[in-house]
Amino acid sequence: MERRITAQQSGWPLLIKVILDRLVAAFLLVVLSPVLLIVACLVWFHLGRPIFYRQTRPGRTAKPFTIVKFRTMKRAASPQEELISDADRITPLGRFLRSFSLDELPELWNVLRGDMSLVGPRPLLVQYVNRYTQEQARRHEVLPGITGWAQVNGRNDLTWGRKFELDVWYVDHWSLTLDLKILFRTVASVARRQGISLEGHVTTTEFMGSSPQSPTNQVVTK
Repeated sequence: MERRITAQQSGWPLLIKVILDRLVAAFLLVVLSPVLLIVACLVWFHLGRPIFYRQTRPGRTAKPFTIVKFRTMKRAASPQEELISDADRITPLGRFLRSFSLDELPELWNVLRGDMSLVGPRPLLVQYVNRYTQEQARRHEVLPGITGWAQVNGRNDLTWGRKFELDVWYVDHWSLTLDLKILFRTVASVARRQGISLEGHVTTTEFMGSSPQSPTNQVVTK
């Protein structure tokens, strides 16, 4: 039987991961500061204030934190207070930022704060926490990441069940080498702009919970 190696069992490699996360995040925030400034100005010009989108997300052990991203959508209600869909809210600038994952750059601040890691399961919505199966909830055993194993194996082209299988696989097989592999594959995925959204959706469908009878797929381990 294959032995599970979780982040909690990893000892000093995990400490190295935390230190490297913050050093790399600080370095990238400095190096990419001109890009961050340009994007901030574009968002301000096209969408106005606020420039940043903030939302509560569950982190490690499902502890809430505030994620920070660049805004890509108009406000959720029109001047007549009529709700409008995400497809109508997203702007051409927003689509461009999402296509190159530029809207995610402010999350480096979350990494610097210790809310997130460079690599880990993506932090999803708070309301999803109570919809997970016991196995799916194991994705919260590690810090959430800007990118992750699910992101480099299909991203939003995957079903929810498939994403969670990949997230839990990452938790059980985590290593510094795997993180490095994911980071290199992330650069390639962003360059190819793969899996940005599920067909017919701005991002993907809402996760409503898993049926115990739902079939599972074999997890990618390559």
